Amino acid sequence: MKNQKMYEADDKMISLIRDNYDLLQALGSFGINLGFGDKTVRETCEDNDVDTYTFLAVVNFAMNGYGEFDNDEQISVPTLLHYLQASHAYFLEFQLPYIRRELSESLDENDSLGRLILKFYDEYAHEIRRHMQYEQKTLFPYVQQLIDGEPANDYNVETFSKHHGAADKKLRELKLLIIKYLPQDGLHNNQLTATLHDIYENEVWLRQHAMVEDHIFVPAIRRLEQITKQQDVTRNISGMVFGNATAQNPDALSDREKDVIISLVQGMSNKEIADHLCISINTVITHRRNIARKLQIHSPAGLTIYAIVNGLVDISTVKL
Repeated sequence: MKNQKMYEADDKMISLIRDNYDLLQALGSFGINLGFGDKTVRETCEDNDVDTYTFLAVVNFAMNGYGEFDNDEQISVPTLLHYLQASHAYFLEFQLPYIRRELSESLDENDSLGRLILKFYDEYAHEIRRHMQYEQKTLFPYVQQLIDGEPANDYNVETFSKHHGAADKKLRELKLLIIKYLPQDGLHNNQLTATLHDIYENEVWLRQHAMVEDHIFVPAIRRLEQITKQQDVTRNISGMVFGNATAQNPDALSDREKDVIISLVQGMSNKEIADHLCISINTVITHRRNIARKLQIHSPAGLTIYAIVNGLVDISTVKL
């Protein structure tokens, strides 16, 4: 049964655990260590370098379904990525093998129905492993590229979203088989009942995990993709403005040519530049011709942008 409580940053972390004991595993996936005493959620998250807002978003959504995340720009993608990667590691490296051992100890592998149940579980575990390994090899590296500001490849989060779904069909069949198969002797009955309980718990965990990916992670990646596209457009526009300037060595311009650019940006005429630099007007014209040839920039506006970007003038001194 859900708590129907919205947890906040000033709540005690121990209160969250007391209300939702299954948050213990989530703490490990976020990288939060136990031993936080009576500290608040904010204090505990800050001590462990975890984004408090994102932690609470996941907790409140997973526990009680609180949150609308399509336009939530406060969500930290690095925090989410770390959480999901650690959750995968926990499930693949610990939980799946743990339940397999429980099943093996609870069933008679010499019995045909016992072997069938184990076969169903192995097929289910293979499906979950394949799904999570796909995310680890394809989705997560792609997201890290976006975080690092690297150019995106042809992959996008919509490709993942369209094919994302919980692999629970085999799990339902497995539970039905176990319920029908419960042996009559008390020891194995107790072992199998305990294993069945763990399987139900993991079904809930997997459902919550998939919901966090679909409703928090995917919208956050969409926003990150939009930011990356905007940055790509900015870079392309910059390349169009500067032409070959970005490929030029900064030293390609002589000091005198840089002086001419600074003077032009300050609004001086050719005669004023000549007087200011103690050179002839013809020399000023020659410098301007060479500047245009080297930079492939001919307009005063283009030269102004070039001067600002390359640190020749401070933008605060330029009349825009």
